[in-house]
Amino acid sequence: MNCPEMIIFDNGHTLLYEPDWNSERGNRALFAHVIKNPKGVSVEEYTKMCTEIFGKMEDIRKSHNCDISARAGNRVVAELLGIEFSLTPLERESVFWTAASNGAVMPYAEEMLDYLNENGIRTAVISNLVWSGEALTERFERLLPNNKFEFVITSSDYMYRKPSRLLFDIALNKAGLTSDKVWYCGNSVANDIEGAHGAGIFPVLYDGDLKSYSEQNDGLDTDFDFLRIHDWRELIAVLKKIVR
Repeated sequence: MNCPEMIIFDNGHTLLYEPDWNSERGNRALFAHVIKNPKGVSVEEYTKMCTEIFGKMEDIRKSHNCDISARAGNRVVAELLGIEFSLTPLERESVFWTAASNGAVMPYAEEMLDYLNENGIRTAVISNLVWSGEALTERFERLLPNNKFEFVITSSDYMYRKPSRLLFDIALNKAGLTSDKVWYCGNSVANDIEGAHGAGIFPVLYDGDLKSYSEQNDGLDTDFDFLRIHDWRELIAVLKKIVR
């Protein structure tokens, strides 16, 4: 096993997670910035419309393995209801997302990233996410301020979702590296492990959040080698044996 020059990470339940998620709370935060609401739409009505529109988006995501950005969904809802906000599209993402769940860091993720930074192992992110890479980058800056991610790719910015090889190939192009120099870490067998393997990248399966892991990976198996870890300190221990 060779030491990677870069490790790319998934986001949700790999680096960060979202405890106490509440969409209506997010929309209440948005409504503090409404500048036009001619129909007198309530937060509850707005939230109901969001649930309907984003539910249709989710059906498309699952059936076609592609993504539609939250920005597009937000625009549809606002313009259907005649509502205008005094916020940029990025600000709308950030205000809603932070209020819906402030976010939290997976155990020992900070320690693990500090180790990678100290040892010159480059880092980046590929995430299946309706939020933009800009919004996720802001979240990382707030919750993981010591990160040195060279780029943050979210599927909604690129239309394609993992396990599509296209996202991994784009990441390799951005990094200027061949696949044998890179590892990819994530908690989904289908999206992360099979996706990375399909692009020739060495996969690392992280199952630190056992509930999230079991919900999406039950019954899935692979016929190729990968590293499985249960704790980010395990990754540090593995790397210590091969770091030159």
